[in-house]
Amino acid sequence: MSGTGLRVGLIGTGFIGQRHLAAWRAEGVEVVVFDEDPARSSALAERLGATVAPTIEALLAATCVVDICTPTHLHASIALAAARAGRHVICEKPLARTLADGEAMIAAAKDADVRLLVGHVVRFFPEYAAARQAVLAGAVGELAVLRLTRASSRPQQPPDHWFFDHARSGGIILDLMIHDLDYARWVAGEVVSVACRSAIFERPDAGIDHAVAILTHASGAISHVSASWAYAPPAFRTAFELAGSHGLIEQDSDRTAPIEWSLPSGGTGGGPAAPADLVLNGDPFRLELAEFAQAIVAGVQPRIDGADALATLRLALAADESARSGGRAIWLDAPVGA
Repeated sequence: MSGTGLRVGLIGTGFIGQRHLAAWRAEGVEVVVFDEDPARSSALAERLGATVAPTIEALLAATCVVDICTPTHLHASIALAAARAGRHVICEKPLARTLADGEAMIAAAKDADVRLLVGHVVRFFPEYAAARQAVLAGAVGELAVLRLTRASSRPQQPPDHWFFDHARSGGIILDLMIHDLDYARWVAGEVVSVACRSAIFERPDAGIDHAVAILTHASGAISHVSASWAYAPPAFRTAFELAGSHGLIEQDSDRTAPIEWSLPSGGTGGGPAAPADLVLNGDPFRLELAEFAQAIVAGVQPRIDGADALATLRLALAADESARSGGRAIWLDAPVGA
């Protein structure tokens, strides 16, 4: 990316902002940072070799791309300002807190003729991308059932942190489960209905959350998606199973092998082998930002853009609405509450 000539303005220097900044700097990209906490932005900039902007306006004036790594409820206002200033926008997931905000962001980017790219980084994790590639190549035959898990301890933040304010963050569904909701769409296609239960709505005093969603895809495939903030710290685990008529692909972060295959080949009824050119290494944040840089500089079609991210946001909001209703199935062609 060092030859792209991009100068990136990074807004927000929390965990994700730090990962983005490290990835940009590892590729030699010049970065200007802004954070509401000047001490944090200065310390990070000094450590990784970036420049600090005193205001968002100063950052916009000094850059051609804005990378938004702020709390979810701030995404839209910053993206709108960046687009109106003629700056390309990279926005961390979810696209926005509401559908209306997401739609406004897409419209502003279109009006300004700038790119809007959304950081659903799981699409760039090599094992997840490789499994999808194998599914599309026919390795498991007709896809039937997906099981996706993402589990950790409760975020180690004070009780008044924005993470725990549903109005600002969307809670576990928009913050954590959305990774696998997006992946399910990417692998199995669009979703026609979702039913979800979440502990926080049924046991609000428990101090933990665990959510489970069942997705029905237009293809007929079914996805079982679970997200948890109920593990003891510092646990973090991901897993998936992609099962079809001819085999199964599994991943479990607790195991050594990144992917396990159960793919009959040859003989009667056997499916094709897994593709031989699967890539199972690489930092997903560097892979993501490199692809976004090429989308901006060379017009390359990225694996996710604003419209695609809006569809995932619609699904996540439907799952959240279902959870708040006690698990009522929500159809995706019906209006979804903000």
